[in-house]
Amino acid sequence: YLFAATEIARHGRYPISAEPFYFRAPGYPFFLAITTFGRPDAIPLAKIATAAAGSFVAPLLALLSARIFGRRAIALATGAAAALHPVFVRYSADIQSEPLFTTLLLAAGFLLLAATDRPSTTLALGAGVLLALAALSRASALALSPLLAAPLFDRRFPRRARAHLAASAFLGFALALAPWIARNAVVFGELVPVNDAAGNTFYQGNSDWAVRFFQIKSRAEYLRWVEALHRDMQRQTDELRARGLGSPSQRARAFVAQALAERRADPLGWARLLARKAWEWMRPYPTPWYWPAIVVEASALAYVVLYVFAAVGFTAAPRPGVRAFALAVLAVSTAVHVVILVVWRFRVPYWDPVLLLYGVFGAGGTLLSRWTR
Repeated sequence: YLFAATEIARHGRYPISAEPFYFRAPGYPFFLAITTFGRPDAIPLAKIATAAAGSFVAPLLALLSARIFGRRAIALATGAAAALHPVFVRYSADIQSEPLFTTLLLAAGFLLLAATDRPSTTLALGAGVLLALAALSRASALALSPLLAAPLFDRRFPRRARAHLAASAFLGFALALAPWIARNAVVFGELVPVNDAAGNTFYQGNSDWAVRFFQIKSRAEYLRWVEALHRDMQRQTDELRARGLGSPSQRARAFVAQALAERRADPLGWARLLARKAWEWMRPYPTPWYWPAIVVEASALAYVVLYVFAAVGFTAAPRPGVRAFALAVLAVSTAVHVVILVVWRFRVPYWDPVLLLYGVFGAGGTLLSRWTR
């Protein structure tokens, strides 16, 4: 459904000959199907619904700021900065899963923090459910599930209470994922937690195709690369089917094995590839050859300033446990994507909310008092 909607939005039609190599995480396609009343050609409705989902990001960040820093002015400034953040605005205007995913992720974090501050089984359960829904919108969020154990490290309350909160969060996470896992088990006869793209994605991020990607210098070269990649993935997928390897786990293992074989042939090149992927993830500007120069330069300036103020904010922030949690989100999301596949926009839901939270706090601590005077 998501494939059809995006193709119609971009090309005005659905190319019948095109076929996805794997099924997408179901959260955003289900969201689109519900909000467009089952019509993938209802592009205006899809965009309005996506923008509406993304509009919750600003108030959620304001609420998180208020709970973490306890300063009304900083919380309002954080909400305003999120509402005007160009990247959030840009993705909320397109048929992409980022707005819905970011909202679910922040809501899960807020409920987990609230459940820990004032022990609440219900809120902890809700945090686990929302994180599972986020994972059903983008499978990489599965890597954040160990952070549901965060209440265990808050020593303000007895160990039994902390364990109860963490267990409730994990229970909510498991209960929300269980129906979809059961559906996949019935359909495929295998354990498929969210979708069957893991092996394919690992191959795209670590094969020779990834090496070629970082040699691209223009949008025209990129379009040729995409077309060639698509043909090669179709060829390999057809070959696997011809060999009787059509199940999700069989295809995943085959693609992972192929990627590892290609990289073992050039260990030093693999190290360079991982380093390049890490830089691709953390650099403060989008792909230079894809975007106009003014966008790249403005983004670089804005993100460098945000990085500096976020570093100040992390240094001066209260609540070291929350700070450690935020840093863990940055570290885990980075590690997962560098190992598998890096796309700059994938970073936005994980990094930008944290940067805004601590960046606005850092700016407020250093500049707000001067502006007030």
